[in-house]
Amino acid sequence: MTNTELREITFHYDPISPYAHLAFECLPLALMGHSVAVRYKPVLFAALLKAHGQLGPAEIPAKRDWTYRQVAWLGHHHGVRLELPAAHPFNPLPLLRLGLACATDDAPGDTSRYVTEQLFHHVWHGGQDAADPARLAELQARLQDHMVQRGKPWSPPDGEVVKQRLRANTDEAMALGLFGVPSVVVDGRVFWGFDALPMLRAHLEGDAWFDGGWDAAAQRPEGVRRR
Repeated sequence: MTNTELREITFHYDPISPYAHLAFECLPLALMGHSVAVRYKPVLFAALLKAHGQLGPAEIPAKRDWTYRQVAWLGHHHGVRLELPAAHPFNPLPLLRLGLACATDDAPGDTSRYVTEQLFHHVWHGGQDAADPARLAELQARLQDHMVQRGKPWSPPDGEVVKQRLRANTDEAMALGLFGVPSVVVDGRVFWGFDALPMLRAHLEGDAWFDGGWDAAAQRPEGVRRR
């Protein structure tokens, strides 16, 4: 497949993840020169963790400290604005639902790039409390105005329609075997994490390694399993 053929890419994210924020900001560079259509799908990261019996990085004290240091450095290194929110982790459900309140009937589980950007910037710009009710109300008003200006309907964020959209997205992610965010899916392959963007680009460019290396790398017997 050449880079002139349109390919669909799905970016699964939860704005609670700093790595998802970094990947979102750097994705255009990774995709430059390729003909792609990107779909942005919010999912509940906590549900993915629970399904796989995992803790989040911020739930392990030593890993929490490292994570915040690393993402702050990655933002600095890549020139991506990233300011840690006043408290983390936080409950991302209001943000996820606000995003999906802006979904349209032709793509009920997707958020536009603009809406996705607004969710990430709410968390990772300014170092403020992402769960602050007043800030969430301001974001809701801004997104609602955006939809009105586009002549698009707005669904109540706390309504059953929006809740079902989020459940469906998360169920779909689980069915794909996703275990974390960000996860980018293209051509039936999953690229997990901010550091997978170079690998994603290599796949899009037709790197020969993917012809055999992709499957071969995963075909290893388990030597031991912890219980």
